Amino acid sequence: MTASSLPRLYPQYSGATTATVMDAVGRALAAMRWQPAIRTLPPYHDDPLHINALATDATAHLAALDFTPDALLASFHSMPERTLSLGDPYHCQCQKTARLLSESLGQPLTISFQSRLGRAKWLEPSTEATLATLAQKGVRKLAVLTPGFSADNLETLEEIAIRGRETFLAAGGTHFAALPCLNDGEPGMAMIEALVRRELGGWVS
Repeated sequence: MTASSLPRLYPQYSGATTATVMDAVGRALAAMRWQPAIRTLPPYHDDPLHINALATDATAHLAALDFTPDALLASFHSMPERTLSLGDPYHCQCQKTARLLSESLGQPLTISFQSRLGRAKWLEPSTEATLATLAQKGVRKLAVLTPGFSADNLETLEEIAIRGRETFLAAGGTHFAALPCLNDGEPGMAMIEALVRRELGGWVS
């Protein structure tokens, strides 16, 4: 039986994401008579490898735009506010990712949270409201990053790139860009390889 490492595509830890995956892993292991050794990758929201990959990728995409953004918005998946009061570190880790990324890019980042569901109070400010507010305050050209997502999905391609664009332009914006996630590009893949190799160092050959 060989040891294995479980790379995570959740840079920030949350009970609703990372913990549920580990719960599923536990259930799968419970059905095994011969269990492998498991080592998990800790949250890497503030890891220099992650911040550097985000900054490198974002810089390349920003340089390819046909306009210079007046502002940059970092939008993260939202969570019910109750999770924060219960001790979930997700909100704080999102804030730290954005702060470190802002420092690396040398540009300020506005932070918001997207994908609210139901009537419960969710983390704020909401991305939809923030997009409208930025345009109303005079931001005409905007680029949106989604550093909580490792790969593009409906939340980035539909909610941000389509509906987010419509919201921003309707509120007075003129130029809008939803920057791609790391996806399978070189910066992201190199980061994941480096993180996994580091976590396996001295454990398996």
